[in-house]
Amino acid sequence: MPRQFFVGGNFKMNPTSQGQLGSIISVLNSADLDGTTEIVIAPPSLYLIPLKDTVRSELQLSAQNCYYKDSGAFTGELSPAQLVDANIPYVILGHSERRTLFHETSEFVAQKTKAALNATLKVILCVGETLPERETGQTAAVVQKQLQAVVDVLQESDWSDVVIAYEPVWAIGTGKVASSAQAQEAHLDIRTFLTQAVSLAVAENTRIIYGGSVTAANCKDLSTQFDVDGFLVGGASLKPEFVNIVNARRN
Repeated sequence: MPRQFFVGGNFKMNPTSQGQLGSIISVLNSADLDGTTEIVIAPPSLYLIPLKDTVRSELQLSAQNCYYKDSGAFTGELSPAQLVDANIPYVILGHSERRTLFHETSEFVAQKTKAALNATLKVILCVGETLPERETGQTAAVVQKQLQAVVDVLQESDWSDVVIAYEPVWAIGTGKVASSAQAQEAHLDIRTFLTQAVSLAVAENTRIIYGGSVTAANCKDLSTQFDVDGFLVGGASLKPEFVNIVNARRN
């Protein structure tokens, strides 16, 4: 069975007003969107609950992060249980900004991933290498190490609720983008690793999406690669061109 194309929009810490958010959502609500693509948007957590009542049914919501405990003295954190109670189906975990700026280790990301899945959330799991790692030929090793920490704590059945986002750190917000061949190679490496580390069925069925300066200009070429199952979009998800990215596989 073909893997359903998946496009996520990570708004990060944007926009800075409800008025701006309303404009972004208005564009999406009125757009002609490809009905065969799964679409998920991740606004700042402050806006998750209000947006539930305003976004069209085809748009699912995601948190940008969560903790591994359901409750407790963890000031500023958001729990998996709270997201489930609020009917937010997805959470992004392991984004390079969390790993770099907030020093989250792969083991910590794995712990959060397991907790989110146990709570019945679906996870967009981010992995990717830095520019020095890419230039020294370490891409596959770095990504596999990030994934191995998650493999170590999950059951095979857990993977049905995981979407892997390959995001080369050097391409996030830089305007640089991996070539279609580079993206395909990295995605195939991930699928091969899943075959060996988990199972052939998980490797074949897990969606692996690309993130890193995805735009309306480059999305169509990237979307033609066999192992590229969609995108996790940053800056462009705040612009009208996000509609074109959602529709990348339309003829």
